[in-house]
Amino acid sequence: MKKIILLMLIGAMVIIAGCSSKSQVTGDAVIYKSISCGCCGVYSDYMKARSSFNVAIDNSFDVSAIKEKYGVPSNLQSCHTTIMDKYFVEGHIPLEAIDKLMMDKPDIKGIAMPGMPSGAPGMPGTKSEPFIIYAVNNDGTYFEFMRM
Repeated sequence: MKKIILLMLIGAMVIIAGCSSKSQVTGDAVIYKSISCGCCGVYSDYMKARSSFNVAIDNSFDVSAIKEKYGVPSNLQSCHTTIMDKYFVEGHIPLEAIDKLMMDKPDIKGIAMPGMPSGAPGMPGTKSEPFIIYAVNNDGTYFEFMRM
């Protein structure tokens, strides 16, 4: 019995260590979020804990001006917008997609995962279907960037 408990503890520690590893991509990130949004706060904590970015938070009552300035299509919008380098990162996007964006440096405006999907970073619940992340071209058209 003690051996089983010990193995379970070791397994949990390995899982926790894997989940807490940081991104290897660095830079500055500003998360523009509503001052009253709880899930945006949880996403901000996720970015601070798991990324290697210098994360700043800009609390606002209206983030629509940022979305408009960076050209986030209205049908791809979510509750918060992150600006990194020359890109926008719209919504509760997992760090793996952000790392891909920042490593590949494509000629696009940014990436977006519309809505607030269950199980996404900062969102409660369990993931029930793949996360589809879109890349927004400079002309405003978009395509599937990756599926997770």
